[in-house]
Amino acid sequence: MTLSEEDREQLIKYHIEKSQQAVDDVKFLIENKKLYLAANRIYYGIFYILSALALKHNFSTRNHGQLIGWFNKNFIKTGIVDKKYSGIARNSFELRSEADYDVLTSFTKEEIKKSYDNMKDFISVIKKLLEDRNSANEDKRKDEKAGNSKI
Repeated sequence: MTLSEEDREQLIKYHIEKSQQAVDDVKFLIENKKLYLAANRIYYGIFYILSALALKHNFSTRNHGQLIGWFNKNFIKTGIVDKKYSGIARNSFELRSEADYDVLTSFTKEEIKKSYDNMKDFISVIKKLLEDRNSANEDKRKDEKAGNSKI
């Protein structure tokens, strides 16, 4: 499926908003001792912001592992994003899997709070990256309209 640029931008905005909603959800869930649900929402907050980044770069997949692999290849290995964020994404995916599928898993509030802090940091870094890319794209569009196309 091919998206128009306007549709792509709307979908990116939607994923960014969903990541922020997940941040709010996790705060509520931790306060109410719903740690398994919090672990799930921590991962999905990261997933949503990575989905926004992937859309920005015309990458599409429904496979969570492929999305994280794409991120690692294009942003971690190239040095655009610090490698600690690869670990945050991977750990949040593992935490979510344990929360959703492993009946013998238990979490401490401190463990979930640490993952929550990592999630907020991860989302902040990717949002900044998206904003920087948006500014660069907007500058390029303005230059092209003015006849100052940069090569």
